[in-house]
Amino acid sequence: MRSLNYIVAIVATSVLMSSCTLQKMINLAKQQQLEVAPSPLEVHGDRVAFEMSAVLPAKMLPKGKVYTINTFYKYGDQEVNVGSVVFNADQFPQSSSTTSKLSQDFTFDYMEGMNPGNLVIQGVASNPKNGSSKSTPKMPVEGGEGLILTSQLVKDIFPVAFADHGYNDQEELIPTRVDFFFDQGRSNLKNSERTSERGDKFAAFIAEKNVTRTVTITGAHSPEGSERNNANLARDRADVIERFYRQLMRKYDYKGLADSINFVLKPVVEDWTSLKEALKTFDGLTNDQKSQVTRIVNGTGNFEEKEESLQDLDFYDVLLDEVYPPLRVAKTEILTVKEKKSNAEIAVLSKQIVDGQISADTLSFEELMFSASLTPSLNEKEAIFKAATKKGGAWQAHNNLGAVYLAMAKQSSGADQNKYIEDAMTQIEIAANKMQAAEVWANMASAQAMQGDYAQAYSSLLEAEKAGGSGEVKTIINGAKGAIEIKNGQYDNAVTSLSSADEDDVDVVFDRALAYLLKREFDSADNAFDDVIDAQNDYALAHYGKAIVSARKNNESGVINNLNKAIGVDPELKEMALNDLEFTRFAGALSSALR
Repeated sequence: MRSLNYIVAIVATSVLMSSCTLQKMINLAKQQQLEVAPSPLEVHGDRVAFEMSAVLPAKMLPKGKVYTINTFYKYGDQEVNVGSVVFNADQFPQSSSTTSKLSQDFTFDYMEGMNPGNLVIQGVASNPKNGSSKSTPKMPVEGGEGLILTSQLVKDIFPVAFADHGYNDQEELIPTRVDFFFDQGRSNLKNSERTSERGDKFAAFIAEKNVTRTVTITGAHSPEGSERNNANLARDRADVIERFYRQLMRKYDYKGLADSINFVLKPVVEDWTSLKEALKTFDGLTNDQKSQVTRIVNGTGNFEEKEESLQDLDFYDVLLDEVYPPLRVAKTEILTVKEKKSNAEIAVLSKQIVDGQISADTLSFEELMFSASLTPSLNEKEAIFKAATKKGGAWQAHNNLGAVYLAMAKQSSGADQNKYIEDAMTQIEIAANKMQAAEVWANMASAQAMQGDYAQAYSSLLEAEKAGGSGEVKTIINGAKGAIEIKNGQYDNAVTSLSSADEDDVDVVFDRALAYLLKREFDSADNAFDDVIDAQNDYALAHYGKAIVSARKNNESGVINNLNKAIGVDPELKEMALNDLEFTRFAGALSSALR
């Protein structure tokens, strides 16, 4: 029994000594030094990342003991366990005579409502051999008070991408071509040419009095020697067709209409192009014979010397009789104005189609789609695109109807906004099943972002990039990408995307300025904020952004001046500024300087 009591006494003494040792560790914990970087903590993307360094005083880590610094972020009545810094005495053999230092990287998820708050720690001294431990009270960490939320200033860019309607409402010119042929060495227009099928077509066309802008007549000659003796032959052939054209205009009573037509005469002299082209399709000569002609034409010597060399070929008669005749020509190209409905007519007919007063076939699909661009009303656009979806169901119609619903959602809130987003998704999904177009993916991304699914929205934007699209669509995509990249903390990528986005969209330029600020390129940020203000002086957050740049540069007057401008536009920013940790070092000056 005495032996058992002795053992119990030894154990009790050991436990008591361990408890005393742990308590000494807890007492010395008051001398521990903690540093946090960055200070204050900053939100980037949806995370808060920081490094905490801890220095324990000498003699705080007795042999065989462990000291753990449990770290939390506390806000309101909530607390997030961030992680721990663990000092194991075995890893610090000199701890009895020197300080012990450890650094640890931490991250925790940011959620709305976490500011204000602060880091707190609780030290735990423990003996791994017997499992005993003692804890300090939870203590705030100096430098861990609150969060800088500058990254949260990012402006959402919700793309609305309309597919091209495919209609050109500008003047279009339609070319009509008629060729007239001449005898060797002659420029008179034979009666057989006037009354040929081509001549009849030419006269009938002029008789219709089409609105004509330009008549271009190219006179040419074949390259035999007798034609070389008449240098004016090509021009004479062009002249005779112009006279013929004017004669027909008089016949069909053009009157003043003739004065608006521009005649362009283009005589082609000493040019081998037509001969080369004719040889490509002519099958009356062998490839070797064609090569002989080409060598002469491309060789040295003047035009007349080359003509003489061609005449020496043993197959020259074939050239003269079969290849040359089509080269004795006056080629006529008439550019007439395509007949179109006026924009006013299209608008009226479109409304009648929407109202069910006339058949949808009264307008082409392209004209109906175009009519939506003639009204600023989203409700009228919606009705037009609904009618267009019933006119063949093309992907462009469903995409554009979805785009209208997105535009409506951007102007709405609450239940109305949700309904418009759902309607948009329905139409966009129909369009996507028909065509994986850049516009469709961009609109899909917009709907997803409006629903808060930024990860899926970014994926859709990458698909939109792959799909290509017009330059305008690409700028829309880049703007939306840049905004999400800021939300993801990808500031280099954001600057790249936003630099290729729509410079006329002040929200895009603001986001680019913010990206520069967050990547600590302060001069670039300041200049970009100025660009926003130059475009829209009452953009309050641009002035606020310049105040943050001034704070990062420790420029007190710049902080006060820019904040007063921001508050002058939006008085609610005063309270925000007074609580913004960006301006902590200027707190005393701001309380009296802000209007």
